Amino acid sequence: MPAPTPAEVAAAAGRTIPDLIGPGLRVLFSGINPSLYSAATGHHFARPGNRFWPALHRSGFTDRQLHPSEQDQLPGLGLGSTNVVARATARADELSPAELITGGEILAALADRWRPRYLAVLGVTAYRTAFARPKATIGPQPDAIGGVPVWVLPNPSGLNARYQIGDLAIQFAELRAAAT
Repeated sequence: MPAPTPAEVAAAAGRTIPDLIGPGLRVLFSGINPSLYSAATGHHFARPGNRFWPALHRSGFTDRQLHPSEQDQLPGLGLGSTNVVARATARADELSPAELITGGEILAALADRWRPRYLAVLGVTAYRTAFARPKATIGPQPDAIGGVPVWVLPNPSGLNARYQIGDLAIQFAELRAAAT
């Protein structure tokens, strides 16, 4: 699959990506919102430099590193993917607090409907805003969302320089161990 052109990426502003969700999930991963690159390709965490797929593999969730175009394999592994906010933007900081709060309500309803073993939100700042948990930290959370235990993971975007791939893999592996 060829990479989208810069014009195709720019034209993806505001688009959405279908959720990968269904019954019997061990973990439903929720990004903050799709990047323009992801929206242009139709694949979650597709932007080059995003560390979701490498962290998923290095943590033991997958036996090899999947390409974003192979995302349809996730439900068969007991994994799903969605976003707090469906609308694609160039950067997550383009989202308003109101959008994050509304997205959090939608995500809570998804969790309640599908009942994954864990809801994993990838981005502590977005989680704090979306769910009114201003003191939340990375890791398991004391409160369920939609009746589902929550685990907050670092945002795997290449823009999040605080967490390198090894650090992300450790965080993902802790969730994997709990969700087994």
